[in-house]
Parts: sequence; structure tokens; C-alpha cells
Amino acid sequence: MGTAPGLIMKKDIRKDPMYIYLLLLTIGSTAGLQGWTTLFNNFAVENAHLDGFQVGVIQSVREIPGFLSLLVVYVLLIFREHRLAFISVFLCGAGVLATGYLPSFSGLLVTTTVMSLGYHYYETTNQSLTLQYFTQKQSPVVFAYLRSMTALTNVIIGALIWAASMFLEISSLFLISGTAVIIFSIAALRVDPVRDDLPSQHKKMIFRTRYWLYYLLNLLSGARRQIFIVFAILLLVERYRFTVTQITLLFLINNVINYFLSPYIGRAINRFGERKVLSLEYFSIIFIFLAYAFIDNALVAAGLYVLDQIFFNFAIGIRTYFQKIGDPADVAPSMAVGFTINHIAAVVLPAFGGALWLIDYRIPFIAGSVLGVCSLLTVQMMKETNSPLSPLSVD
Repeated sequence: MGTAPGLIMKKDIRKDPMYIYLLLLTIGSTAGLQGWTTLFNNFAVENAHLDGFQVGVIQSVREIPGFLSLLVVYVLLIFREHRLAFISVFLCGAGVLATGYLPSFSGLLVTTTVMSLGYHYYETTNQSLTLQYFTQKQSPVVFAYLRSMTALTNVIIGALIWAASMFLEISSLFLISGTAVIIFSIAALRVDPVRDDLPSQHKKMIFRTRYWLYYLLNLLSGARRQIFIVFAILLLVERYRFTVTQITLLFLINNVINYFLSPYIGRAINRFGERKVLSLEYFSIIFIFLAYAFIDNALVAAGLYVLDQIFFNFAIGIRTYFQKIGDPADVAPSMAVGFTINHIAAVVLPAFGGALWLIDYRIPFIAGSVLGVCSLLTVQMMKETNSPLSPLSVD
């Protein structure tokens, strides 16, 4: 029946130059985003003296590069994809580094755009390179293990910033965080991950009707992600009065759990298939969102947040599904298009959901539950297949 998932990781992947390359860049990009996220609000208020509207505008601008990820296919006319991945993480680090030196509304608009452009374009190329360079059995394990390292990096960066904040100013913390990101990106340059036996990628926008399910699942996943990101924490802070310390502790618990649990998600995809794993996620979030809305207990709400994040990691099954049904030459443009579709909800849902929140805080979560039902019904149309088009699969 093939090699066990754990053995696939130990024997094949950890020595693969592309895995090492992506691991270094993933640690770098994660450190950049976590450092920026941890420091931004305090810096915006205390140093740049911004008001709530200005902070909201900057947060909206932060999502624009994700929405424009489809333009990656045109950037690939200039740079090879693995080089674009390096450039993206380097840009992310430069944006974080410069943030502390531009304490103004216009300055933060510029640095946030640079940071976000780097982060989102790396995420797109990371997904594409993983699907191109690893087999159908390997890619779920690679995605899951990189998620695990993302969680570990978040824990380490959070702890380091917490400790260093007792001695250093926020501008210095931005400088150190950004420099660390740049160092990891440059370290990746010492690895030569390129193989010449892979199918050439299309350097144009690709939309195919036979990929409609992949597109729709990305749209639904993006909407569900926004409800989680925007309203789950808002619920904890506004309704249950969680302090900054309590939220930080919750993030720590969440990342520690995901560090240990994420590798098993990749193995579950290999064992049970994408449809069953994604069905479990969507079935679960129906009740998680309803519980957010109707169970009035702070500890339960915190536990729901952790469960919510765990199940969101199952979304890697959408990408690995594409690997099984897509043309190998379509991977890069399709990951870019999928990433853009995933971010459509980020442009409209926070403001629209916020208006509904003012009417009744339960409404966004009920809407999330409805999204869960739609996702569960949609994913049943997914046909499980172990007969890939890609010549790289060697099962």
C-alpha cells in the first residue's frame, strides 16, 4: 500500500532541498507576520497616535495584496518561482524592519503594504512549489509539517517579543524582527532547490470550468476564515472581557496544540482522503459557530476558539485536492487564482459582518454556521481519486 506517512517524511522529505528551502522561508515569513501583528496595535496608538478609523484602513490595506495574488503569474514572467518566494520573504522582512521608523499614517500604509505583499506572495508561491515538487502522498505531510513549524515559530516569536519588550522600545523590536526575517530569507539562498524535470508552468491567468469546485471551496473557506479572524476574538474581548494577557495565553495554548497536532492532519488526508477530512471540518464548524452564538460561557468560548483553529488547518485538503485533479502546468496560476478567491471575503465581510454585529452579535456566527452547511454540501461533490495527472507521483 506504499510507505507510511511518517516514513515518507523521514526518508524523503527532510533531505529534499525544496523542503529545506521552504522551511527556512516559512519560518522567516511567519516570524515577520507574527512580529508585526504582535507590535502593530500598540505602535499605531502609542507611537503613531492613530485613531480607530486609521487603524481600520491600514488593516483593510493589509488584505489587498492577498486579493491581488493572481498577479503572481505575471511576476513569474520576470522571476523564477523559487526566486520570487525568496524576494517575497525578503520584502516581508523589509516592511517589518521599516515599520518602527515611520510612525505616521502614511508611513504605516507604505510599510504595511510592503510587509503584506511579501507575506501573501510567499504564501502563493509556497503552495505552488509544494504541489509541484512533492508527490500526492508527500504534499499533505509537507503542508501539515510547515503548519506545525508556523505554530512553533509563533510561540517562539511571541515569547521573545514579550521578554524583549521589557528592555527595548517598540521601534527596536520591529528592527530586530525584520532583520531576523531577512536573515532567514538570505539563508534560504544557500540552498539550490531547483529541479529541471518538472512541467513548465503557464505564465498567464488560468480559469478552467473543471476547476469550479476548487474555486468554490476556496471562496467558502475564505469567508469562514474571516468570521473566525474578525469575530471570534471580538467575542472574547467585547462580550467576555478577556484581557491582553488572557488573549496572549490563548494564542500560546493554540499554537502549542497546533505544533503537535498539525502533522497528523497531513497523515489523515493520506489515509482518509480530502473529502472525508474536509467534511469533518465543515460538519464541526456548523456546531462550533452555533455554540459561539448561543452558549454563554467564557471558558467554552475560549475552547471553541482553539477547536476552530484546529479545524481550519484541514483546509490544506483543498490544495491537495487540486494536485489530484489539476493539470501539472496549471499549478502556479491556479494557486494564485485560488488565493485571490480565498481573499474576496476579506474585502467585504469584515465591514458587512460588523454592521450585523451591531444588530446582534449572534448573526455573524449564525451566518458562519450556514457557510458550514454550504461547504459540507459542496464538498460531497468532490470525487476521491488516486489517479493523478502529474507524472511526479510515484505510488
